[in-house]
Amino acid sequence: MREFLVFRLYGPLAAWGDIAVGEQRPTTPHPSKSAILGLVAAALGIRRDEEERQQALAEGYGYAVRVDASGVLLRDYHTTQIPDSTSRLKHLLTRRDETRDRQNLYTVLSTRDYRCDGLYTVSLWSIGKTAPSLGEAAAALHRPCFPLYLGRKSCPLALPMFPLCLQAETFESAFAQYDEGQPDALKNFLLQPLKALKADVPDYYWDEHDAPTGMQPMHTTPRQDAPLSRKRWQFGKRNEQYARGKQ
Repeated sequence: MREFLVFRLYGPLAAWGDIAVGEQRPTTPHPSKSAILGLVAAALGIRRDEEERQQALAEGYGYAVRVDASGVLLRDYHTTQIPDSTSRLKHLLTRRDETRDRQNLYTVLSTRDYRCDGLYTVSLWSIGKTAPSLGEAAAALHRPCFPLYLGRKSCPLALPMFPLCLQAETFESAFAQYDEGQPDALKNFLLQPLKALKADVPDYYWDEHDAPTGMQPMHTTPRQDAPLSRKRWQFGKRNEQYARGKQ
């Protein structure tokens, strides 16, 4: 038996960033490991420039996510005006100050993807002694130090996360225990279209390295979302495994 921290994420909009090239800002259908660690760091009050504490989180927790409802893809054509590089070197306090000199503005065009009405259950477990205990992380998620959001600041949480520490053999067993204590009204509502198609089977994603699971992965995907430096926005590679749940 080992300890797991399990919690849920739901919001009308979420953006789980993938590799962005040029004006394209895609999203994956499930939360990345860096996004989950970012949520925990914000809850604990760890800032992006605190490199050692950020790295302790990255090296201290294993990760798995169950996609209960992947939501619907929303694509936004996004326009933003920003000053040129010379103007941005100045000390600007507000957005109004930034755009006051209209002669030095130029427009950035981008396409940004979101997931609408996605519901995810996340599990963390300790893999080292560097990170805070799972109990500390659960308490922080109950009362976060900084505001939490689902990938972008425009994507706030719509419900409490209900973090809970559980004892189980595998993370899928921890998910099952967690479900017993949670109301199913929201989950059933979001899955109604899938149930009509008999496709309401959850997807599981987890770290390749020594994950406590009894499932056999259907495939392994390389991901570049292992945090290396939050301050410089650098991410390393890891392997993520995937399996389809049972009907």
